[in-house]
Amino acid sequence: MSTPAHHRPPVAPGDRGLGVHVVLAVKDLSGAKSRLAGALPDPRRADLVVAMLLDTAAAASASPLVVGWSVVTPDPRVADVAARAGATAVPEPASPRALAGTGVGASGLNRALSAAHDAVRAGGVDVVALAADLPALTTAQFEAAYRAASPTGRSVVIDHTGSGTTALLVRGPGAALDPRFGPRSAEHHVASGAVALDGDWPGLRLDVDTEDDVRRALELGVGDHTRAVLENAGWPLGEHRTPG
Repeated sequence: MSTPAHHRPPVAPGDRGLGVHVVLAVKDLSGAKSRLAGALPDPRRADLVVAMLLDTAAAASASPLVVGWSVVTPDPRVADVAARAGATAVPEPASPRALAGTGVGASGLNRALSAAHDAVRAGGVDVVALAADLPALTTAQFEAAYRAASPTGRSVVIDHTGSGTTALLVRGPGAALDPRFGPRSAEHHVASGAVALDGDWPGLRLDVDTEDDVRRALELGVGDHTRAVLENAGWPLGEHRTPG
């Protein structure tokens, strides 16, 4: 998945302390990406979820800033694929953990991301929680967002719709991830103190849920795993490029 350390370019002074750990969460594959049901049958949608996870992780972990990545999931297939690709598999918590003082539920994704954050943050690394369905993400965009983030505290990348969140970044000592994913997550993250990052990062902002999202991702260029799944499913790929 990631580039071997001895082949990576040197990290500029001040770019990192102990490095960056990337955290991704993937729900159970049963019924995955239901809004694509008209374009892809159940097995292909599950394949697409796994492919997008691998391409998202590949783009991020190719950065010399990244020292590791984790996947939190209740799905055994996802856990197995992620572990074979070099991830640390973290089981999803069985019971909710309340987000005190907010109206945002702590179930599902938020519990998963909090668990992974807690597992790695003690090592002193910065943490970037990424959406796992960013097949057009590039390493350059990931690095640019990390460098644009507040050096202490939380920052957020808002998705292409303006309401969701594709990345939640925690830098510096002492800050908690405090995820607020769910409806209007961008609003909730900003209201809780996260700094909204302003950058031209189309692949980082494009999480894929609909057929239009797939077409936009293909126009930007998707990773090899995603492209292979769509090609095998008979999706019209045309002359779309792969991300550079």
